[in-house]
Amino acid sequence: MNRMIFINLPVRDIEATTAFYTSLGFAFNPAFASPQSACMALNDSAFVMWLSYEHFADFTDGAAILDPRENTTAALYALSADSREAVDATVAAAVAAGGAEHGAAQDHGFMYSRAFRDLEGHGWQVMWMDPQAAADGPPDMAETA
Repeated sequence: MNRMIFINLPVRDIEATTAFYTSLGFAFNPAFASPQSACMALNDSAFVMWLSYEHFADFTDGAAILDPRENTTAALYALSADSREAVDATVAAAVAAGGAEHGAAQDHGFMYSRAFRDLEGHGWQVMWMDPQAAADGPPDMAETA
């Protein structure tokens, strides 16, 4: 079975979020767009649904919604990149579009990553892994720290 995944995240401004991620090179599916939502494609099976806080609340059954701007983290979303240079370029584009770099680069030799926070404060890690390490499994992380 080929499963699809939809990550649903709350945002205050659908238009600003769409513009931010469009500037990073992501595509949006207009069939799933409304004034309260936008559907960003990561690939053919993975999507991020950006929902207004009001619309997001429709799915939480009254549970509290964390505000990532309040220095809270509920999850960290990691995106792969094709190279170390692509990691750097993506984070630079995010910062240029109004996001903020988050933390220091992590270089484990076989894996390289950097992170940014988007306009809403959601944390995104961009990472590259050596294709051989991806195929063989990574070395002991304690050895690469």
